[in-house]
Amino acid sequence: MTADFLTETIEEGLAEIQVPKISSFKDWAPTKTPVFYNPRMKLNRDLAVVILNVFQEAIEQNLIIGEPMTGCGVRGVRYALEVKDVKEIFLNDLNPEAAKLTRRNVKKNRLSRMIKVENKDANVFSSLHSAPKKRFNVVDVDPFGTPSPFIDSAVRALQNNGLIALTATDMAPLCGVHPKACIRKYFGRPLRTEYCHELAVRLLAGCLVLQSAKHDFGVQILFSHSTDHYVRVYGQIQRGAKEADNSVEQMGHILHCFHCFNRKIIPGFFTPYKLECEQCGRKYSVAGPLWIGQIFDKHFSFSMFDKAKMLKHLRNRRLNRLLSEITEETDAPPTYYVVDRISDKLELSVPPKNSVIEKLRSLGYIATPTHFNSNGVRTDAPAKIVKEVITDAVNETI
Repeated sequence: MTADFLTETIEEGLAEIQVPKISSFKDWAPTKTPVFYNPRMKLNRDLAVVILNVFQEAIEQNLIIGEPMTGCGVRGVRYALEVKDVKEIFLNDLNPEAAKLTRRNVKKNRLSRMIKVENKDANVFSSLHSAPKKRFNVVDVDPFGTPSPFIDSAVRALQNNGLIALTATDMAPLCGVHPKACIRKYFGRPLRTEYCHELAVRLLAGCLVLQSAKHDFGVQILFSHSTDHYVRVYGQIQRGAKEADNSVEQMGHILHCFHCFNRKIIPGFFTPYKLECEQCGRKYSVAGPLWIGQIFDKHFSFSMFDKAKMLKHLRNRRLNRLLSEITEETDAPPTYYVVDRISDKLELSVPPKNSVIEKLRSLGYIATPTHFNSNGVRTDAPAKIVKEVITDAVNETI
């Protein structure tokens, strides 16, 4: 069984995978190859391996994993080789060439008994696994673009307390460049703020909650991150109308004042009618409805940090730095301030971020760095105080 295009063998994690030969394509892009493979998503897959190991230990069950859009099969093969106590994996892709290459990679890694490969539409694949005895512990939805069209069938294919992983690469809609597209796909309005990547995570999480709630499923967000050109959300599905109601109650809106940087979190599914900024009197802009609950589970995040250090083949500086940064911000409130954005607005030089964090903490506020932005500060201090602290920090350096 050979491919009609040039391939090369790569090593990723513990897997040895055949992928389309990148150098053989002019103006290479993942979507222009006969079978989808994106080497830039390796960190995404590394993190997923860590998360599934932690999740397996938490639920103490052998995992049955489904991947509706597998591409060349690299993610599923890595799960089989690198995640503890995996019982069975079902990989699927609508592209016949992808299914062929995935079968080759499964055979190459001697995993034919564990992994089954299907060639169906992604929603058909998930729907065929929605019957009680055919459901998965984990469904990983990793499309190119929005995962929204695949969420409904994916959550129905999950066992109670199962894990769904969602990747969204359509950052232009999620970050407010194309707001109408975001409303269509995620049922919420975005904003082009300095913390738009966090809003993207919250819009994706909110979309998951709403699409789950109609089936009487609640969602607990265990982990999320924003990396490179995408955002990623991991949610645990909990079946029951009460659980669904509890999740919907954590939907709301974020009000943002583009004049003075003030922002406000408003619980509730419907748009608030009072939109005047309390600090400057200008009109708030509104993002949502979106998820306003926690986007990192503290215990789960710390377990990930510990697990990553134990998995020797995954040790790399970027992975460890990302997990370290996230463990610092798990208890912090929604949204963050970007120090250089405020400094530019105030026509000041940019003070050290750590100096701003220390000053906020000395005033009794929560203040942490954030993985969303290298110069971001997550804090419960109002915008007025943040601006004063930045001004003081600049004056001290003069």
